[in-house]
Order: sequence, then structure tokens, then C-alpha cells
Amino acid sequence: MPVLSVFTGYIVKSGQSITFTLIGKWFIFYAVGFRLFIAGLTEVTYPLFTAKDIFHIEDKTRHDIVKELGFANLCFSLTVIILLFLPGRRIISAFVSGLYYALARLNHFIKKPVSLNETFASVTSIFVFAVLLIYMLLIF
Repeated sequence: MPVLSVFTGYIVKSGQSITFTLIGKWFIFYAVGFRLFIAGLTEVTYPLFTAKDIFHIEDKTRHDIVKELGFANLCFSLTVIILLFLPGRRIISAFVSGLYYALARLNHFIKKPVSLNETFASVTSIFVFAVLLIYMLLIF
């Protein structure tokens, strides 16, 4: 999706060069804004999935914790979506989101992944963190 968005932006704004800033814009949107929005909605409306499949919590009384994680993910994602239209402030979302993904990865490192869902979250956290770090270093 980021590649399609970059290409579409290039065609719509003919003559606009494809830069890492443009690529970063769409990567941040999809890796953080879109992904965490979907995760947040899922955690708020269907906390059982995250509780059971990611955190291995069978106790339904703990689902409120997952819902709170969902609210945080929705806040992150909506901030990124808003900053899509404020390019001068996009580095803020890259920093906060990169830090979030780094800490999430650290948590996955401490607790070894035991399922495919956990492994996927772990690997994608590393990738997203790395790209966001590169984006910040190049933009700063």
C-alpha cells in the first residue's frame, strides 16, 4: 500500500520527485496510522483475540486491559493520520511511533514469541522501528 500511494502521488502531482520524505510519509501512515488503527479497533471491540492469541490470557476479567491498549493504539494512529496533513510535524509521529515499536520489540525480546502472531508482531516491530529510525535520521 505505501508503494501504491507513493506511485499515485507521483502520478497525481506530475513532476514531484520520489524522495525518502514521500516514501516515509506513506510508510508512517500505513505502518503506524493504518496498522494501529485496525489493531486498536480490534482490541476495543474484540479484546479476546489479543488477550488469548497474543498475551495468552484466558481470564475474561482481564479484557479491560486489552481495551485500554486498544485506546492507546487508536490515539497513536489518529495522531499519525492527522499528521499526514502536517508534514512539518511528521517527525513527531515518527519519533513517538518509533519509540513505541522499539519498546514493544524489547518486550517481545524479553518474552520469547511462542505463536505465529507473536513472531509476526516481533518481526514487524523491528522492521517498522528500523525504517522510522532511518526516516528520522535522514529528515533531521
